[in-house]
Order: sequence, then structure tokens, then C-alpha cells
Amino acid sequence: MEITLGHTPDADDAFMFYGFAAGGVGQGRFSIRHVIQDIETLNKRALAHELDVTAVSAHAYAYLTDYVVLRGGGSFGLKYGPAIIARKDNEMTVDKLKNARIAIPGRMTSANLLLQLAVGRFKGIEMSFETIPQAVLAGEVDAGLVIHEAQITYDKTKFAGILELGQWWDSQTGGLPVPLGINVASEKKMDRRQLKEFSDLFVKSIEYGLDNIDAAVDYSMKYSRGQPRETIKRFVQMYVNEITRDMGPEGRKAIEKMFSMAHERRLIEREVKVDVV
Repeated sequence: MEITLGHTPDADDAFMFYGFAAGGVGQGRFSIRHVIQDIETLNKRALAHELDVTAVSAHAYAYLTDYVVLRGGGSFGLKYGPAIIARKDNEMTVDKLKNARIAIPGRMTSANLLLQLAVGRFKGIEMSFETIPQAVLAGEVDAGLVIHEAQITYDKTKFAGILELGQWWDSQTGGLPVPLGINVASEKKMDRRQLKEFSDLFVKSIEYGLDNIDAAVDYSMKYSRGQPRETIKRFVQMYVNEITRDMGPEGRKAIEKMFSMAHERRLIEREVKVDVV
């Protein structure tokens, strides 16, 4: 069975699929055609149901139909996550964020929803995630919401960290992991048995990467965006963790908590059932 599989050009996603790419894990009955695009593009393609399996923002799942969540492959922060940065000279504070122009990496990203939960409504300006720090520096926006490795690599001589959303989430939820990215699979393409079979294979690919971490990080360096290997390894180890192997009850509870908070504050119109395979 041929399936289209969407993932981002990011080191942590590449790491998760290393087991398949290296031949360490067989693909079973599946013939995988990889589709590599940024997360907000994948969110929109999932909304149009164009991909059989794909990485999406956890937030985007609230708007999807006929997809289930795979138990493996999730990106969860453990008291860390996306961050708000501003130029050091503009005296930005958390209280001022509500009225600020904030660069965001996409409206359906989990980072954007978490920021809305933390500060209320603000003027979000969508742009590619890699351009956000420069837009902040140039004064095009008042602050920027940074994701991926920019969370740990932004230049602290030029930028001030205003709000760390992982720490905020931890304080609000009693220590639940921060739900950021998940992988979903189409119920139109596969029946429940096939969904479970692919889900189990994907977990094996993640485990293969964790068992061969140096080789898997070397493979992930093709998506390093110029960052040194030590930074990429640190980033991968932050977001490919035990909850990535299997989100379990805690991961599912975290996603459900984010949706219930958003529904209570009318950021999401409906209650969302999280169906995990």
C-alpha cells in the first residue's frame, strides 16, 4: 500500500524517520512517499485531506476530520517550548503583549494557540518561522513567537526573552507536557488494523533512532539550517523523548487540556475528542 507521509524539514522529524531511511526498520506492507514541507503548510494540507499520514500541529487537530492521532512521533516540551522574543531596546513586557504586533509561524500552530491562552488576543502577523527573528530585529513587529531550534539559539545580545510558553503551561496545568506536534493518519486510507500496524512501525523507527542516536543525529544534520551539530543534538534530545516514543495517558491528557482551555475561552468553537491509535 502506497501512502503519502508528510513531515517537516526539521531535525527532530528527520530523526524520527531515520529508522525507515536507514533500513533499520522495514516498512511492512507500506510504500512510503515522503512529502517534506513546513508545519503550517502540512496543517493546511491535512485540513484539505491531501495526505495519508502527516505531522501536524496539535492545535490543527481541532479542525481535522477523518484523521486519528498516532501514539508515537509527538513533539512535547517538558517545561520548555516556544518563546516570545523582542528587541532588547523596546522595553516589551508580558503585559504589553496583548496590544502588540506579534510575528507568528502560522495560525494553526500550537505555539499560536498557547500564546493566545497565555496572553489573550493580540495582533498576530503570519510569516515563515525562520524569518521571525529578523522581522523583530528590523522593527517590523513588536515581538516574535519563535519555534524549532530558534527557541534555544536566538541571539541574547540582541533579543530579550519575554515569555517562555513551556514554563507558563507547566504552571497552569500542574506539570503536563507541552503539546506541540503530533502525527495523524487517515481513516479514509486505512482501516483500524492498518492504522495500528503503521503506528507500531513508526514507533519502531523512533526507537531505532534513539538506539542509534549519533548516526540518527548525523542523518538529521541535512536539516540543520546551518546550526552546529551540538545544537542539533540538543534540540533533537529535547523534542524526541519518551513521550515521543508513546504519548501515553499524559500526552493525550495534555492535548485534551489544551483543547478544553481553548474551548472555554472560545478560541475553538467545539469540544474535541482525541482519538489515539
